[in-house]
Amino acid sequence: MALGTKIRANLSGEVVDLRTYRGIIGSLMYLTTSRPDIIFSTCFCARYQAKPKDSHLSAVKRVFRYLKGITYLGLWYPKDTGFELTTYSDADHAGCMLERKSTSGHIQFLGDKLVSWASKKQLCVSTSIAEAEYVATANCCSQVL
Repeated sequence: MALGTKIRANLSGEVVDLRTYRGIIGSLMYLTTSRPDIIFSTCFCARYQAKPKDSHLSAVKRVFRYLKGITYLGLWYPKDTGFELTTYSDADHAGCMLERKSTSGHIQFLGDKLVSWASKKQLCVSTSIAEAEYVATANCCSQVL
């Protein structure tokens, strides 16, 4: 997705076929196992599976156009690498325009191998960027433990 893109629950848009939209989202969810670069965009579009509109479908098509242009990227699991655990977390403060909730994301590497990642909307409404980052870090630490 383009930086600064905000997808909203478009109440006045044209309704899209549910079966088609859910099938496309399912295909993208399957692809996220080897393409972590599309997880955030895919999960963001998946939030609107109940009543998808044409604006949501155009956002999903944008993800497919991105995948078509970047076919050489993906996960690579080489042999004989180290086993040190490295983890990263991040949050976007008040990214959801409807509920003003932040989105957390974290990723864990064992050596050079990606072993776990997640991106989801936080359960609470953060009042500051520091609080949103703290909640993301706490979620990441619980995943590691």
